[in-house]
Amino acid sequence: MVGRGDAHRKAGAGRFSVALDGGTVAGRITPAAGRYGGRDASERRAERRRRFLEAGLEMFGAVHGYRGTKIADLCKAAGLSSRQFYEEFRTLEDLLAQLHLYVNDVAERAVLDILPAIQDKPARERLELMLRAYVKGAVSDPRHARIAYVEIVGVSPRLDRQRLERRAVWIDLLGRQIDDALERGELPPDDYRIAGPAYVGAVNGLMHDWVVGWVDATVEEITDELIKIALGRFRIVE
Repeated sequence: MVGRGDAHRKAGAGRFSVALDGGTVAGRITPAAGRYGGRDASERRAERRRRFLEAGLEMFGAVHGYRGTKIADLCKAAGLSSRQFYEEFRTLEDLLAQLHLYVNDVAERAVLDILPAIQDKPARERLELMLRAYVKGAVSDPRHARIAYVEIVGVSPRLDRQRLERRAVWIDLLGRQIDDALERGELPPDDYRIAGPAYVGAVNGLMHDWVVGWVDATVEEITDELIKIALGRFRIVE
């Protein structure tokens, strides 16, 4: 599935401008100041950073994967030098870390953006719409799915912590929806503390196996299965 979604690779210059700011990375080289080509140092840096992030998304998510990518490969894809890379990042792991947060933010925004419009719908319909929005946000660009569910796993203790921290955000989001449904009388009384982490874990496991090709299914089939799993555990009161 990694080869699908080529149209998503032709993003505009502002693709990462909101989700990933410049930040300060300890140990990186300080870039030169002053205006050049009509742009000041901050504008040039933002453009370089965008190009490295776009190149990382392509190399990690569609070409060699994180473990198969060297800095020279990344710089060639970005059309920039290794010196310019070290002005923005210390290591390829730093770049992967930022891309992991970015692709999760895209999926989260896809869910949050629809919540105001579905609050008055029945619980079952809300659940289905949220899950469809999640899957669309997570996998409509196959490179995002590869980074979120495959490339980030087992890289380092630091990224394992980041992955678990980001998973906790999803568990919290699901927990808020469960609490809301309980208040509305749409779910039977139960202890749902385990259900949230269990469901998010099931989602991550299925998505990982699907992205690497161990599960042969369409996006629609994956989405339908996630809905069935949710409906089986969260017994909505009709």
